Order: sequence, then C-alpha cells, then structure tokens
Amino acid sequence: MGLGRRDLEKAALRGEPSYVWRAGQERRLQMIRAGAGSTLGGVVLDNGCGVGAFLERLGREADRSLGVELDADRATAAAQAVPKALLVRAAGEALPFRPGSIDLALSHEVLEHVDDDRQAVAEMIRVLGPGGRLIVFVPNRGYPFETHGIYWRGRYRFGNIPLVNYLPTRLRNRLAPHVRAYRSADVAALFAGLPVRVMSQAVIFGAYDNLIARWPRLGRALRGFLQALEQTPLRALGLSHLWVLERL
Repeated sequence: MGLGRRDLEKAALRGEPSYVWRAGQERRLQMIRAGAGSTLGGVVLDNGCGVGAFLERLGREADRSLGVELDADRATAAAQAVPKALLVRAAGEALPFRPGSIDLALSHEVLEHVDDDRQAVAEMIRVLGPGGRLIVFVPNRGYPFETHGIYWRGRYRFGNIPLVNYLPTRLRNRLAPHVRAYRSADVAALFAGLPVRVMSQAVIFGAYDNLIARWPRLGRALRGFLQALEQTPLRALGLSHLWVLERL
C-alpha cells in the first residue's frame, strides 16, 4: 500500500523511521554498541528517536533512557513502545537537558532533516558529560542514489532517485531541498572548533533487506559484496557516514 499525501509530506520533511526491526537495524545497533563502550550503561539519549526502535533496545542496557522527537505522532508511538523511557517533544537545536547530563547521545539519520545541523550538533555536545560519546549517522553524498526522494515539477516523488547527489550542489539542492547529503569534509565541519575528539569514522553500505525479501539469494549476494567494499577505497560509494566522537 502506498503512502498517502500527508505521509509523503512527512517523509519529505522528517524522513522515515525504522518501523520493522531487520538485519540492517541490528547491524547498526551493534555498531552503536561498539562505539558507545561503557557509556551505554549510563544515561542514553536518542535524539530524533522516531517511533522508538533504537531507543527501546538501547534502553535495555542503559541506566536511564531519554528520547527526543519533534513529530507528535511519532513521539506518541515511541512513548507507547518504550514506556520506561522519558519522551520529550523538542527540536534538536534546543535540547531540554542540563549541560553534562548525558553519557551517550545517538543521532541516527536525523541531522540531514533539521533546520540547523551545526546547532543540533552543538546541543548534543553541550549535554554530554566529559568522556561522553556521540554517535552520528548521516547520508553520504557519494552514494549513487538519493534515498529521500526529490521534488520534480512542484511535486514530491518518494523513492531512491539515481545520481542526484552527483549533480552540482546548486542543482542537487533544487531537486532535494528537503534533505542534506554529506561528504566527509562536511561532517568534519559540523564538529570543527567544538570540544570533542573523533574516535572513529567510517562509511557503511546498507543491508538491503527489502531486496532480500523479494530476491533472497541475489539480495544476500549483493549485500555481502557491498559490505565487503567497506574495507576498500570504494567505501566512498557507501550509504551513510558513521562517526563516533568523545566529549573532552
């Protein structure tokens, strides 16, 4: 069943959260755990938590779990799915938490949608305590598809659109004004001058769960091939950047 007009508008503005837990989400969860280290056992913030899929699983290991979500429907769904977490409706650029009160902050494919990504990053760093970790996933400009759809002739067209991110920035942003895509230098610029150090950075491919559901053997072969490229220079074509940072 296709998305209705209101759902399409929300997808354009906020992206689509994880509704179903599959191999792709599980793989990213393991990456989050590895990057978080011991901070996962403290106060954990999922900033832009959607319907609560990652928040629920991280909360199993956290001393306390917090979720921030701007969209009212998704915040309600997350509160119902993760009753032990504190859910707050707020913008990422103005987090309602004290400085130094968070041990681990996750921003999973959210910064590309906010009004001011630099301010959103600065806010997450503000609320982290010394030694706290920030884990960020954002779309890679080098990926051959724009996964958030485009605007064409005044209408939003949902789906994976090829080669959009390879266009000159001015033209790319006319087709996709609703979402950012980042080069490595763009991600580094978000943290420039802020009191953090980079613990690790990577470019990762997806898990292609939808493809595997339709064509299992082909999908698994493609997934294995592409994820193997993460260890080569061709990782520059990957789906997302993953950065792990530590508060100084």
